Amino acid sequence: MARLTREKPLEALEERIGIRFRDKARFERALTHSSLKSGGGGEASYERLEFLGDRVLGLVVAEKLFALFPKADEGELSLRLNALVSAEACAEIADEIGLFDFVRQGGDLKKLRGERTRNIRADLVESLIAAIYLGEGLDTARDFIERHWGGRLDEAVSARRDAKTALQEWAHQKGPTPPRYEVIERTGPDHEPVFTVRVVIPDVEPAQGQGRSKRLAEQSAAESVLRREAVWKDD
Repeated sequence: MARLTREKPLEALEERIGIRFRDKARFERALTHSSLKSGGGGEASYERLEFLGDRVLGLVVAEKLFALFPKADEGELSLRLNALVSAEACAEIADEIGLFDFVRQGGDLKKLRGERTRNIRADLVESLIAAIYLGEGLDTARDFIERHWGGRLDEAVSARRDAKTALQEWAHQKGPTPPRYEVIERTGPDHEPVFTVRVVIPDVEPAQGQGRSKRLAEQSAAESVLRREAVWKDD
């Protein structure tokens, strides 16, 4: 028999995101993991909603990028889009909202950590977007996406290669030890945190970076080293 678990009532999530769902059953399904259904399949879980939410998210983000970067070509726009709708980015949004506290599931998902839950957290965001779109319309879904992705859109995601990947490749040329990232400070309220991260590489001066998530702070720290060491140069 599947064991139903959920840490917080859905009314708390409605309050948190500022949306009251008229279709409570769909809202419930958007946060229901397939582990609750002993026979398998996705009819009662968020899987179908996730499929639709992924497309709605892509449309809204592509629309915003098209307006924000009128001189960008198709290749640059694609790079920016892929970064903003990636599983990693969606999982970060889920963490900022605290969605994992509301997932309805029949297993022991709460015992999983980090990368092992990344796809689940990302799926929850996409299924929630679909529930908003179907029940409250595209304008409400667009508003939700712009509120939660707004900072990332404004940060003008770099169209060049991923900074952490580039730094790891550069560090590998200097020795076998990869860069190590350390969170040294977290400030700000829960809904708008600021992380400060230090990157450490043997025989290289450490550097720091800040961002609204650990990933963005790590990217900032990596970029600081790349620019300081003239691996990356300003255009």
